[in-house]
Amino acid sequence: MGVFFMKNITRRDFIKTGASAGLLLSTAGAGVGLNAATVNMPELVITKNSSPADLVRKAVEELGGMTRFVKKGQTVLLKPNIGWDRNPEQAANTNPDAVAEVVKMCLAAGAKRVRVIDRTCNQAERCYKNSGIEEAAKNAGAEVRHIVESRFQEVPIPEGKLLKSWPLYRDVLDFDVFINMPIAKVHGISQYTLGFKNMMGIMGGNRGNIHKEINTNLVDINTVVKPALTIIDAWRILVRNGPTGGNLADVEEKKIMIAATDRVAADAYAVTLFGAKPADIPYLYDASQRGMGKLDLTTVKIKEIDLAG
Repeated sequence: MGVFFMKNITRRDFIKTGASAGLLLSTAGAGVGLNAATVNMPELVITKNSSPADLVRKAVEELGGMTRFVKKGQTVLLKPNIGWDRNPEQAANTNPDAVAEVVKMCLAAGAKRVRVIDRTCNQAERCYKNSGIEEAAKNAGAEVRHIVESRFQEVPIPEGKLLKSWPLYRDVLDFDVFINMPIAKVHGISQYTLGFKNMMGIMGGNRGNIHKEINTNLVDINTVVKPALTIIDAWRILVRNGPTGGNLADVEEKKIMIAATDRVAADAYAVTLFGAKPADIPYLYDASQRGMGKLDLTTVKIKEIDLAG
């Protein structure tokens, strides 16, 4: 799916008129277009060996800073993984310190409002609290909201191979900028849950049906929802018994953050942390074949920074 750059029209107005044509969020992150300042920037930044907050801040800075993605007065929807009743050390949810730092960067860039949401798998109140994300994001200045079932809206998927429509959360339609912020972990069905699978947290309906043909369905959903920025938390990764985790023996501390404008490349790099080859992951291969990003990391502009020196 191509990225559409439009002038003299707000992203919200475009979504209202274009969603029926399957163009939902294809203009996510106004200002991310090519220009002299951004054309030579990396598409993928990997930062290593510091605190989660330091790593995520440096990664975004190297992509051009949050002002590249968030303009003054815009609203930002931030989608971490908050799906499980687990604490940060168990690595089932996005690191709360990293989430808080992204909230701060968005507000510093001039965002009018930053909202944090996820459709949880376990009981929402416990997930939001025990993940540490609710407290950290609120303290950083974000609105933290639980999912309200009445706010799902059926959205057409014109480019879907299997899914032709699906209910998506209204906030994704209403907010100016969408930032996807998953944690890196294994998954029993899709092999890995990263940026593409994190989109299930904005989906309504019976998500169990998605698992029947999960690789194709994940790509279908991602044809109509394109984040302005993908940030993958790999400070701790869950290497066994995902996506729920629970056993600290299944967690490895990598002290890595990944930030990218190319969501395929972001997931492709993340799977290498588990020893996998990107081309062997069915949904990534499919997404690359549909023109959604670069699978071959040798073709990606990558910058790696070790903050430990």
